[in-house]
Amino acid sequence: MPNSWKDNIYQQREQLALMLHEPLACLSEECARRWGQREALNAILLEGFVTIPHCTYLYCLDTDAIQICDNIDVNGVLPGHFGRDRSQRPYMNEAVPVWGFLLSDAYISLAKSRPSLTALQIVRGEQGQALGYLGADFDLRNLPVSSSLYEEPGHWRQIKGDPAIRGNVFQQCRIDSPMDQNLEQALAILEELLTHRGVFQCQIHFSSSQATIWTLDDPYRYRILDQEALSDTDICLVYPPQAYPEDAAIPQADVMRILASLRSLRMADENIYLRMSSINLFNGMVSLTFSCDGTHYMRYDEFLGKDGPFWF
Repeated sequence: MPNSWKDNIYQQREQLALMLHEPLACLSEECARRWGQREALNAILLEGFVTIPHCTYLYCLDTDAIQICDNIDVNGVLPGHFGRDRSQRPYMNEAVPVWGFLLSDAYISLAKSRPSLTALQIVRGEQGQALGYLGADFDLRNLPVSSSLYEEPGHWRQIKGDPAIRGNVFQQCRIDSPMDQNLEQALAILEELLTHRGVFQCQIHFSSSQATIWTLDDPYRYRILDQEALSDTDICLVYPPQAYPEDAAIPQADVMRILASLRSLRMADENIYLRMSSINLFNGMVSLTFSCDGTHYMRYDEFLGKDGPFWF
């Protein structure tokens, strides 16, 4: 089974913890010998900064999360943080495991409003008592990515939308949009673009009579086809003929079937009707957003296997 985004996060955090635990533990032992001495701790952290990979800031806190030295970064000492109360920061509200090392959940930093995380290492005295914490802040932009990007799951997912819209769904009624009045032609144009003109993804906005498309030749930019374009077959001349992608997850012959099913869902009911849909040829997924503001994501073959009673 492909990794989910949560699996991906777990793997990343595991690799970071393995990389950071030992050097922070060693540096905390040095700090323990001069605990409570601001200038001495600054000097220790300055010397040890290079041993903590990808670190943004180092600092020491007492057991109440009050900072007892200055911030240390790659450029040296950063004054203005001595005596700072960090007790309400997200990483101080997580329980440090018994082995004395915590890699916090990611949070948004105060200084730069960027995704960050903090590693905390308990500093212990000669008798094993907790003196406080050695803290190391990391900007997520500077951390290495140690695992491949997860794959989007292909199973059916339903996501509820705005409760205010759901609560009034039977007080509204579908009104024909300009696209509805010319829907067969608009969908025929989209079929041509998807199967023979290099379009690999499209979002069809039935209620506002437009479609947003992405092409193989220019995949990073989208193009908007308004009602005028979707009612003019000459729009196909703008996009040069291209062979259907061999690695597409959706068979070429099924594109027409998908579009026909979307048309049926748009017209099937006056209260619960299709407002927007998207098709992606490469991940093989179809999304559908209905008038109740609920959205479904499913594989094209599962979508084609659903009949009217499933939706209504």
